[in-house]
Amino acid sequence: MSSEHRPISPLRQRMIEDMRLRKLSEKTQSGYLRWVKDLARFLKRAPDTATAEDLRRYQLHLSEHGTSRISLNAAVTALRFFFEITLGRGELMTAMSHVRVARTLPVVLSPEEVERLLDAAPGLKYKAMLSVAYGAGLRASEVVGLRVDDIDSQRMVIRVDQGKGRKDRYVMLSAALLGVLRAWWRAGKARGQMLPHGWLFPGQDPVNPLTTRQLNRACHAAAAAAGLSKRVSMHTLRHSFATHLLEHKEDIRVIQVLLGHKRLETTTLYTQVATRTLAQVTSPLERLTPKDPSRA
Repeated sequence: MSSEHRPISPLRQRMIEDMRLRKLSEKTQSGYLRWVKDLARFLKRAPDTATAEDLRRYQLHLSEHGTSRISLNAAVTALRFFFEITLGRGELMTAMSHVRVARTLPVVLSPEEVERLLDAAPGLKYKAMLSVAYGAGLRASEVVGLRVDDIDSQRMVIRVDQGKGRKDRYVMLSAALLGVLRAWWRAGKARGQMLPHGWLFPGQDPVNPLTTRQLNRACHAAAAAAGLSKRVSMHTLRHSFATHLLEHKEDIRVIQVLLGHKRLETTTLYTQVATRTLAQVTSPLERLTPKDPSRA
């Protein structure tokens, strides 16, 4: 029997219903189910028969087989949902714990490097998408999720519908970005790609948006064509947006709202990479009484 027609077990169905009740995204649901399935594969029996010792052994197994810290934490989160919510046996999770993830500084492009990247974009559509990521600080998923009606040229804002954390927000729409978007809209309409009230960046079939995978590929291609030596991704443009705003003395709480960060601590990370701001700080050494260095 093919997997498409294989009946879903009552346990899996219950977990799916629990996730839907809590409005978890499709991506999150898929990830949770994948980790529960992996646990069952490790145990060689149904996951609801696991003991606290089984869970401890499973986390040890993941750690010893090179699973990254981020993936380990994803597994713990998924299994916590399964045992606490679906099974009502949260006490078993005392045997598993999240691990500390090293916090690395984000890669940030200079304004000149951003300009080179945008100029090297493979086509007007991708130049517009990369411009939105940098000009408004949007995530890749938020860029591809934009619709034509989300661009408000009267108020000069962009509506981000159901961004990360299922939250709506408005972000800035600069005159320069509006000009790029209008150029793309005219070109897309001439090609018959722009449907009324449809996606701002449609895929091959205009009924569907371009995928984040296609956008990321275009970003990598533009970085290579621009000759950038840094590791560039779509999120690099978002990092650069926040850092450049900070370097131009924008209030960090305003930047937090524009990025859609829940916690201010997440936004303050950019203070560590705002090199122009750091360079303007006067060192305490400069305030000491100058002495003749030859007499040191």
